Amino acid sequence: MSREVLSIGQVRIHPGSVEKVDALREAADILEAAGAVTSGYFDAMQQREATVSTYMGNELAIPHGTNETKNTILDSALSVVRYDGGVDWDGEPVTFVIGIAGKGDEHLEILSQIAILFSETDNVERLKQATSPEELFSLISQAGVS
Repeated sequence: MSREVLSIGQVRIHPGSVEKVDALREAADILEAAGAVTSGYFDAMQQREATVSTYMGNELAIPHGTNETKNTILDSALSVVRYDGGVDWDGEPVTFVIGIAGKGDEHLEILSQIAILFSETDNVERLKQATSPEELFSLISQAGVS
């Protein structure tokens, strides 16, 4: 990848909880602010959720658009938001919402790195203990997700 897909400005921590649609909106907004997607990406994320949930287990959801909406993606990027109050993701408890925009097939590599990181409950606990966006960003970067 030509540039980093995750910068400190794309990592946030919220003390409370939000509705799933609001978590999707924030993920899309962060990706749009990073210049990675157009304003249509939020709708693309909603379309994906309507067909298949992006809940991955271990308190992780990875919302992303559908293949039919690739035209809304300008560049590869991630958004990472931790909701300490949790998000009800179609009945599943989610703490981490990692929005993904992948140009071409780049999202597959990004997805696999995130899946590996979140497959270990110890890693998830470490990410939950991070006290600042900077610390959270550092932990994710150290895991090779950048």
